[in-house]
Amino acid sequence: MSRDLSPRELDHGLPDLADLRPSDRESREIVSDKRSATSRTGGHAPERFSRDRLAEIRFAGGRALMSRQGSSYHLNESEIRTIIELGKFRVISRHDLAQHGYGGKRERADRDLENLIRQRLARRGVFEGPQASPRELLTLTKTGRELLQTNELVSQGQPVYAGFARPREANHDADLYRLYQKEAARIEEQGGRNLRVILEYELKGKIRRDIARLGAAAQKEIAAWHGLRVVENRIPVPDLRIEYETRDGELARADLELVTEHYRGRVAADKTRAGFSLYTPHGEAGRLRRVLGARGMRPDILSL
Repeated sequence: MSRDLSPRELDHGLPDLADLRPSDRESREIVSDKRSATSRTGGHAPERFSRDRLAEIRFAGGRALMSRQGSSYHLNESEIRTIIELGKFRVISRHDLAQHGYGGKRERADRDLENLIRQRLARRGVFEGPQASPRELLTLTKTGRELLQTNELVSQGQPVYAGFARPREANHDADLYRLYQKEAARIEEQGGRNLRVILEYELKGKIRRDIARLGAAAQKEIAAWHGLRVVENRIPVPDLRIEYETRDGELARADLELVTEHYRGRVAADKTRAGFSLYTPHGEAGRLRRVLGARGMRPDILSL
């Protein structure tokens, strides 16, 4: 669950974001994309990162030689794709990665993951999932992140992450990968391309730096620079933003929030006023509609 940024919180500091390596690219306004009410279901396993960079890699015997600080790593194409996905999303469940990244081919996914873990490029952790059942989650190690950056395997401006930043919210964070699959499918069906993932961490870091530089009095202007709004003297920040190019070559975005049962009514209402697209886990959309309906709101709510 993401927290909004208020001037007071920013003045007193936020949790340390130094390890998140946010992009230094200047903030800019981009064309707002009004999402449709279409809800998508079913498996979808496209490869949504730069094919051009992979096309430049030379494979011998099905593997490519990747180097980092004098160390060498032999990776196949799907392993490279996996560390790219882990870097972009920070944390992904093992099940979801096999489903979406490998088209449901679990054995192939397991072989790749064991190789990445053995080479200390990725690591796993077991967290308590829904109904208190164990859930295996994956993330990059710092070595894995450095390998991505050294070999320029992600597009320019795409931040990459490593480690479980918020263990208490690891399950929520892992679900953002599945949320992305649904929204990215809709965007691509409408002709969108060159999708870029921006997590809450990066947006919060940029806003914090801008307010530290310009002061809380510039809150509205700062929110506008980042394509956001001020709601109740706060700047709501989405869990996930997708930036992309439209069919006509314009810049657009989709701001997405995963609303769970732990959200209070006021928080959910603020996310709605901020213009975010709301997703819920299966079975929770009805409750959220009742909560927001009591406040006179009837937004589109989509289920994972």
